[in-house]
Amino acid sequence: MRAAHLHPQNPLFSEHHADFKMKRLLLLASLAGALPVSQCAAAGLYLYELGTEDVGLANAGAAARAQDPGTIATNPAGMTELSGSQLSVNGQALYGDIAYTLDKDRPRAGGSPGNVLGWYPGGSVFYSQQMDEQLTLGFGMYGNFGLGLDFGDWAARSLIRESTLLGVTLQPSAAYKLDERWSIGGGIGINYGVFSFERDAWRGTVRQVDHDWALSGKFGVLYKPDERTRIGLNYSSETRFRYQADAAVGNFPLPISAQVNAPRQLMLSGFRQLSPQLAILGSAGWQNWSRFGDSELEIASASVSGASRLRDSWHASLGAQYQLKPKLRVNAGLAFDSSFYRDQNNTALTMPSGKSWRFGLGGQYQATATSSIGLSLEYLTSDNARVSNPLYKGSYRHPQLYFLGLQYTQRL
Repeated sequence: MRAAHLHPQNPLFSEHHADFKMKRLLLLASLAGALPVSQCAAAGLYLYELGTEDVGLANAGAAARAQDPGTIATNPAGMTELSGSQLSVNGQALYGDIAYTLDKDRPRAGGSPGNVLGWYPGGSVFYSQQMDEQLTLGFGMYGNFGLGLDFGDWAARSLIRESTLLGVTLQPSAAYKLDERWSIGGGIGINYGVFSFERDAWRGTVRQVDHDWALSGKFGVLYKPDERTRIGLNYSSETRFRYQADAAVGNFPLPISAQVNAPRQLMLSGFRQLSPQLAILGSAGWQNWSRFGDSELEIASASVSGASRLRDSWHASLGAQYQLKPKLRVNAGLAFDSSFYRDQNNTALTMPSGKSWRFGLGGQYQATATSSIGLSLEYLTSDNARVSNPLYKGSYRHPQLYFLGLQYTQRL
C-alpha cells in the first residue's frame, strides 16, 4: 500500500496543515499574553529604587535633594551641589511576595505557581568630580528596569516557566552651574538589556536568551530661589530594546522578534529646609506607559497587534528629613503611584502591578569627616491584578515588595 503524499490538494495535507495552523495560533496567543515582550516589559517594573537614600524617602524630593552622587540618576543638574570628588556605593536586596493563583487550580497537573519572585539583589555606583566652580562631571552604573519571575513546575509550564528582562545603565553625565540660582545637567544612558524566556517542551526544557544595547538620555534643571530651597525637574527619554528568540510547534521553527520600550518619564521635585533640624521633600511624576502600545511582537514574520492595555501613570510622594543628632539624620517618606493598566481585570502575566503605595524609612550616619553610611527600608503594596488569558486565567492578590538598601558615600 502506497503512502499518502501530503500534497496541497490532498485532504490529509489540509487536515495536517489546519492542525499545525491551530497549534501555531494557540502558541502565538499564549506567547502574546505571557511573554514580557508583548506590549510591555518583563515583570513590568520601572523601579525608582536603586539602593540609595531615596529608598528611605519613597522617592520624595529625588530630583531636588542633591545630597550625594546618586543625583546622577535622578537629576544630573544636582551634581553642582556636590563639592570635590565623591563616590557612592549602594547595595539593595528586594524581596517580592507575589503569588499567582489559577482560577481553576489543578494540583495533579502542577497547580498554581505560588510566589513567583522571592529574593532579588540590586545596587548602584555613582561618582562625581567637581572640575571648577561651574562644571561637574559624573558617572553612574545602575539597574532599575525589569525583573525576573520564576513560575516553576506549574500547570502552564509548557507556556512559561521563567521570564526575565533586565536592564543595566552606564551613564556618563555633566552638570553646569549657570549662576547662583540655576544649574543644568544631562547624561547619556548606555543601556544593556538581557531577555530570557524558559518553558517546557516535549523534548525537554526550552530556553531562549538574547541581549541588546540601546541609548537613552537624561536632562535636568535645578533652581535655587534661596539657600534653603531647591526645585528640580528631570526628564528621562524612552529606551528601545530589540530581541530575537526561537520557539517551535513540534518540529516547526517559530522565530520571535520583539521590540520592548522602557517608558520616558518626567519628575518634578522640591526640597525645603524648614529649620536646622527639619527638611520636607516632595515629588510629582509621570511615566509614558501608553507608549507601549507601539511595541512590536512578530512571530514567524507575522505581526501581533492589538489595543494597548496600558495607560500613562502618575506619581506623588512626600517625605521629611530630621537631624536627630549631629551625626545622625533620619528619613521617612510616603508615595502613591497610579496603575498603568486601563483595566485591572485584564493584566499581563509577567506584569503583576496596579496602583501602589510606598512607605519608606531610613537613616544616614556621619561615620567620619569624609564618609557616611546609611540604611533604608521600604514597603510597597499594590492592587490585585487579574489575568484574563483563558490558558492560564488567574490573579495576583495584593502583590508586595520589600526593599533593603545600604549606602556608603566617601568624599575623596
